[in-house]
Amino acid sequence: MKKYLIIVAILIGLTAKGQEVKWYTIEEAINLNKKEPRKLVIDVYTSWCGWCKTMDKNTFSNSIVAEYLNTKFYPVRFDAEQTGQVIFNKDTFRYVPQGARGYNEFAAALLNNQLSYPSVVFMDEQLKSIIYINKGYSDAKAFDGIIKFIGGDYFKTQTWENWIAAYKSPF
Repeated sequence: MKKYLIIVAILIGLTAKGQEVKWYTIEEAINLNKKEPRKLVIDVYTSWCGWCKTMDKNTFSNSIVAEYLNTKFYPVRFDAEQTGQVIFNKDTFRYVPQGARGYNEFAAALLNNQLSYPSVVFMDEQLKSIIYINKGYSDAKAFDGIIKFIGGDYFKTQTWENWIAAYKSPF
């Protein structure tokens, strides 16, 4: 009986952890989108950004947020300072050295040349238009409202103010 209770406790612990975000590279997301179009959510971050790390820990690690992102979007993590080139929509983006650090032109393009971290970019299914840029830290509760507003296409038919007033948070 003791063994049974221990096994049940372990299984409950594993289940409580919940789902994690399945992060893709931009190249992987583009290829997946060719087969099954979805919106992209692009987490633009840097390795030195404290708020980026806090958002990873408090927001992206939340099982409710992770499950929704994995279902409705192709989640992409993009290091704004990555040195490799990126090809997106037939354009090539390169690393630009700048002092001790630099930036990738793709990050600059996504953020309208306003490099601020963390920033989360929401892109349409055709990979042509940016729907919204969420600049700065958002906790899981606030971010859940944003991803459901965009993922559910509510942004097409109502204002953010009307949506958030009627939104029923799972938090």
